[in-house]
Amino acid sequence: MRAFLGIGGNLGYRHVNLRAAAKRIRERMPLLNASSLYETAPVGFQNQPTFLNAVLEVDAPEDPQELYRIIREVEADLGRERTFANAPRTIDLDILLHGDTVLEAEHLTIPHPRMHERAFVMVPLAEIAGDVRDPRSGITMRDLAGKLGDTSAQVWVIAGGDWIDEGTPGEGGP
Repeated sequence: MRAFLGIGGNLGYRHVNLRAAAKRIRERMPLLNASSLYETAPVGFQNQPTFLNAVLEVDAPEDPQELYRIIREVEADLGRERTFANAPRTIDLDILLHGDTVLEAEHLTIPHPRMHERAFVMVPLAEIAGDVRDPRSGITMRDLAGKLGDTSAQVWVIAGGDWIDEGTPGEGGP
C-alpha cells in the first residue's frame, strides 16, 4: 500500500534524528522515495527552534492501524515525549495519506486532517506526490500546495532527497 508519512523534529541533532527515524522505518517496510529536507518555521507554539521536515513515501502495511502502531514505536524509540500541542520534539511522524483510505478513528484520521493547511507538509508532499489526489476532495497534492500561495517565508529547502543517506552541514551528531 503506497503511503506518505510526514517526518519532522526540532530538538537535538535534528538531521540525525530524522535519518534515524527513516532508518527504523526502512527496517519495517520498503522506503520508496524521500522529499527534499526543509527547514520550517514552527506552527502554533512559536517560542521554539525551527524544524526540519520532509515527506517519505513507503510501501506500507495494508492496515493503517498497523502503520500507526509502527510509527508510534519509532517515535518512542527515538525519545519522543508528548507534552502539549505543537510542543518542541525530537521526532514527529504522521500518516498523511494511505492509498485511497479515508478513516476517522479515535487516534487516527486519514488523510491527515490539517495537512492541506501546512506548508511544511504540502511543499515536500507535492514535491514527490504532486499528481496524487486527495481521497476526499479529488484535488492533487500540487494543487493543494498551490492554494497555500507563497510559502517561501515558511519553508526553505536545505538538502535534496539524498538527505536520508548523506550528512547535512551543521547537523552533525555527537
